[in-house]
Amino acid sequence: MTLPIDTILAGYCIAHMNALPAKSVDLVFADPPYNLQLGGELLRPNNSRVDGVDEDWDRFQNFASYDHFTREWLTAARRILKDDGGLWVIGSYHNIFRVGAILQDLGFWVLNDIVWRKSNPMPNFKGTRFTNAHETLIWCSKSEKAKYTFNYDSLKTLNDDLQMRSDWVLPICTGGERLKSDGKKTHPTQKPESLLYRIMMATTRPGEVVLDPFFGTGTTGAVARKLGRHFIGIEQDPDYRVAAQARIDLVKHLADMSLLTQPQKRSEPRIPFGLVLERGLLQPGTMLWGGPRRAHNAKIRADGTLVTADHRGSIHRVGALVQGAPACNGWTFWHFQDQEEYLPLDVLRQKIRAELH
Repeated sequence: MTLPIDTILAGYCIAHMNALPAKSVDLVFADPPYNLQLGGELLRPNNSRVDGVDEDWDRFQNFASYDHFTREWLTAARRILKDDGGLWVIGSYHNIFRVGAILQDLGFWVLNDIVWRKSNPMPNFKGTRFTNAHETLIWCSKSEKAKYTFNYDSLKTLNDDLQMRSDWVLPICTGGERLKSDGKKTHPTQKPESLLYRIMMATTRPGEVVLDPFFGTGTTGAVARKLGRHFIGIEQDPDYRVAAQARIDLVKHLADMSLLTQPQKRSEPRIPFGLVLERGLLQPGTMLWGGPRRAHNAKIRADGTLVTADHRGSIHRVGALVQGAPACNGWTFWHFQDQEEYLPLDVLRQKIRAELH
């Protein structure tokens, strides 16, 4: 069977997944029914009604029927997921703990739970509970030893050169991004594109296939197209399918595909510091400075080692010793003077890497 990439399949998700080839998709993102246990009508202080989720697709007879459904679609997802693929599932306190237990029962290996903290959550109008300001995502691989994709450097760059944490502060879907029909929300739980953008940047590569078994209005498909990924969507509701397809059709492919990737540092060629001297980018005897207010200094020897009054060794070893630290990245710690500026050694490393490409 040819994989139906960039297609929205109409119908029941489990049947469609069972018909797809085994080990054929790279990532599954699932926003399943939450099985919301809500009692009665919810009103704002001005007595206007809050649009909740009261569609048939979110209704289950009891926890046992919800668990059976969850086990079925997760089993189907596991079969079509590549051995080194990943799975994301999002939920609320109503369902995520049940989903998580079933994930582990089926052999998935949990890598992280992510808290999506909504920067603009809906207040608790009744004043009977805490404001429900977050949802939880579970990211997992098929097994403990799977070689899953994690684009660490891209996520760090996306986060202003800080490690991306497991608490994500992102707004809910509002404004122009929110799809509407006749002035009303097309879908009650449309997810923001920023959420899917981060997930795909983190755990997929350009050209890979992302399957969304609960496609809704197509957030997964729209973001996949923006980022040069392929999608397979499955959706029962014809109105959602029409809205999703129209939305995706408006997204333009990025012409320059090279802009979609950032080389991972682990895959880049190793550059020894001695190459900086061999290329004549710095000279023996050059003074380097490191630390706040350039508190530490060292001279470069002809063999690429550094020397201070008390220490001698590589740029990394001497950087660690002068700080009394267990380790140090000498490329970013040590700086050299270039006219009026002090630049990190890493500038020279990147220059050499660019020349080697």
